[in-house]
Amino acid sequence: MSDATRPRLKVLAAMSGGVDSAVAAARAAEAGHDVTGVHLALSANPKSFRTGARGCCTVEDSHDARRAADVIGIPFYVWDLAERFRRDVVEDFVAEYAAGRTPNPCLRCNEKIKFAALLDKALALGFDAVCTGHYAQVVTRPDGSRELHRAADMAKDQSYVLGVLDDRQLAHAMFPLGDTETTKEEIRAEAAARGLFVAKKPDSHDICFIADGDTQGFLAKHLGTAEGDIVDEAGAKLGTHSGAYGFTIGQRKGLRLGNPAGDGTPRYVLDISPVENTVTVGPAASLDIHALTAINPRWCGTTPAAPGPYTAQLRAHGSETPVTARLDGGELHVAFDQPVRGVAPGQAVVLYDGTRVVGSATIATTQRSTPGPSGA
Repeated sequence: MSDATRPRLKVLAAMSGGVDSAVAAARAAEAGHDVTGVHLALSANPKSFRTGARGCCTVEDSHDARRAADVIGIPFYVWDLAERFRRDVVEDFVAEYAAGRTPNPCLRCNEKIKFAALLDKALALGFDAVCTGHYAQVVTRPDGSRELHRAADMAKDQSYVLGVLDDRQLAHAMFPLGDTETTKEEIRAEAAARGLFVAKKPDSHDICFIADGDTQGFLAKHLGTAEGDIVDEAGAKLGTHSGAYGFTIGQRKGLRLGNPAGDGTPRYVLDISPVENTVTVGPAASLDIHALTAINPRWCGTTPAAPGPYTAQLRAHGSETPVTARLDGGELHVAFDQPVRGVAPGQAVVLYDGTRVVGSATIATTQRSTPGPSGA
């Protein structure tokens, strides 16, 4: 059974002020559910959260969400979760970069805010489900258990950032946009036909709490500057940097190295050591990863009982790659059928069985196809 065939529910629709969440709320109401709209105030200074089409959660977005709710004909509220967002998302983001890891704040927001803080409050107030504009599907099996699946339209699938949802959260999640193959242009046309002002509103992008899109500047403000060395795989100094947190595994641009590699090939970031404050660079071939270990696994349903073949996705807009995965205590060990690149500690690895999301975990270490500078 999909979202569209569920019985009448009391639904809390999270409305960001964008077109997707507005159409999702409208579809939920049209399906006969008792819908209430809510906008999450996630910043103590919301005017700072938008520059052009960047980000979300501004006063402007709150007004847009309210106007959409008025058109749909549903009650609307603004809930202040700024302190929880600061602690669980923004501070976590800064701490992860300080530790040399590359976090995904959208995934953390879904885990800690939209389907934890928001859902808990919704259930306490008597709501049955939280509705969002994510492109994914919750499917109910004959035995009553629920599964998270990719969206019907793979081009818009957002199941990767929902891979942190557990069975309890899936039982109260509703994604009205996920089971129809509708282009974004058609979603906008639907919004216009419903009289929703946000039909032509640009999509938000990048990190909502970094208003100008300058992640390195944001981190420098919070972590300060600390000059360190940029070295090659043999440890020879090639240049300096003003903060190891300003780099990510696989990065090519912005290294500012005066001398090219001896063979003229580009250099890429291979390793980041916050303790030694060094950044190691080298050739693209040294980025090849054949296995990883991930921690804090979260399962979208039943915990896998035995090692098995899956596919894995390593970033929000990445492709799938075949893997073999096994659990060992609280760790997930993933071996790739073919080497992959651009894998960094702190990222999430999300496992799939066909279109079904099995679960996710946070990458702790990687194993290179050729030995890395620190055995990473």
